[in-house]
Amino acid sequence: MLDELPKRVIVTDNLSELFLIVFDNIPRSSFAFSGVVDFGTFRVDIYVFRLSSLSEWKTMSALEQLKMHTVVVADTGDFESIGQYKPTDATTNPSLLLQASSVPKYASLLDSAVQYGKCRAENVKDRLTLAMDKLFVLFGVEILNIIPGRVSTEVDARLSFDRVGQLQRARRLISMYEEEGVPKERVLIKLASTWEGVQAASELERHDGIHCNMTLLFNFYQAVACADAGATLISPFVGRILDWHLQKHSGNAQYGMLDDPGVQNVTKIYNYYKCHNYSTQVMGASFRNVNQIKGLCGCDLLTISPTLLDQLAADREQLHVYLDPANARLASLPVVEVDECRFRWEMNEDAMACDKLADGIRRFAKDAVSLEDMLRRKMQ
Repeated sequence: MLDELPKRVIVTDNLSELFLIVFDNIPRSSFAFSGVVDFGTFRVDIYVFRLSSLSEWKTMSALEQLKMHTVVVADTGDFESIGQYKPTDATTNPSLLLQASSVPKYASLLDSAVQYGKCRAENVKDRLTLAMDKLFVLFGVEILNIIPGRVSTEVDARLSFDRVGQLQRARRLISMYEEEGVPKERVLIKLASTWEGVQAASELERHDGIHCNMTLLFNFYQAVACADAGATLISPFVGRILDWHLQKHSGNAQYGMLDDPGVQNVTKIYNYYKCHNYSTQVMGASFRNVNQIKGLCGCDLLTISPTLLDQLAADREQLHVYLDPANARLASLPVVEVDECRFRWEMNEDAMACDKLADGIRRFAKDAVSLEDMLRRKMQ
């Protein structure tokens, strides 16, 4: 049994219980007692651990282990997938909802959204924008009936450079949620991490009490600006950063779990936030493989597709916690000041971030147009 303990554990026996000085995390539910010993220059956690719980720990899936250190979020618009994995939160975007809206079982939501738009606007353009926002909200309401936490709903990507337009749509989305009996505390409004999006988030957070999820984030300076604006949460994309680097090297580059440029970007942002006590949470997003997820174990939140949730649920590898707020606070990271000029300059100097931000906005905008076309056909 002792051979099955995690690595780097010092063991002493005491009346059929084990006193463990643990340097790798073990499921907290397994502890009979815990405490702290202060050695002056450093402190260690002491845990009393029952032998019977070790076999339970050994059989835990990677997904179960991950949930002990990170809030797992479902990155899907499919209700059945969300219910299967019991995540805390869920995220949606135009691409995911376009896929879900094509499924016959969700046709009633489209019909309700179309009817809503018809009844509240005179011209076709206004009817379509109302119907699309309502569709996002209806999907969000269904998701909130399944999960205990929050759902992220995205403002139309075509407004990414329009601060006022983003404010108006964000407020309307929250109003629609409230019409459905959902308090704004259970909703995160997703905004693209452009300078205009950051300024919109600042006003929504500070004046409206509307919580924002800053998406399409690829650059450290985007992250600093979002935290300074008081955004509730950021979604730095991991997989798309890797995509860019692989394409740059014609697919010949190879990266280890911790060498992955997307993982390194999230780690840098996380450590900076915790070092300087920002309240903004970090939610890694857009994963290409489970190693990227494992390399970010300990992150505040990770939003994961059903395919990768499947793989994690079948995986029995022991996870290591790589992101830890206590360790981050020990780092001496200088404070970075980001105003509009520096934001735009640093983005200009980061070819990857420029390319992927523009590409992400175009993709979401294209899917928004496709969703509008689907709603337009139903209105005729």
